[in-house]
Amino acid sequence: MIPNLRIEPATLEDLPELTELLIELFTIEKDFIPDREKQLRGLRLILENPSRGRIFVLKNETHLIGMINLLITISTAEGGFVLLLEDLVVRHDHRGQGYGSKLIEYGVAYAKQKGFLRLTLLTDKPNQRAKQFYLRHNFVESDMIPMRLYLRD
Repeated sequence: MIPNLRIEPATLEDLPELTELLIELFTIEKDFIPDREKQLRGLRLILENPSRGRIFVLKNETHLIGMINLLITISTAEGGFVLLLEDLVVRHDHRGQGYGSKLIEYGVAYAKQKGFLRLTLLTDKPNQRAKQFYLRHNFVESDMIPMRLYLRD
């Protein structure tokens, strides 16, 4: 374990490192193509307007190790506010050391403390390691099938 680790809300000063984490994530996710400007723009939209969501970072004095991005929405099925776990990523050289678990546990505790009714996420079908990780953290598979309609070229 790295000394002096803490989880805290991300700030605009974290943008460069957050962007690099998303580039790393989208390099391994089949559905997405890394694009530094898009990732930077998306992160900025969340950080500049907390009503859209929260990004929490795991860091020490020298660098950022991981992040969890929780977007806020309303569920008519649940009748209230819910979260979409948009991104959870730990730097490649720090994976397998429990840092992802620390972030997910923090995110779940935050969601419960704030009264959110559900936490939903999408994970890549072929990524069995990620699927098993979420199952270990009490997520359950859904019968819902994600579908997308891209509105821009």
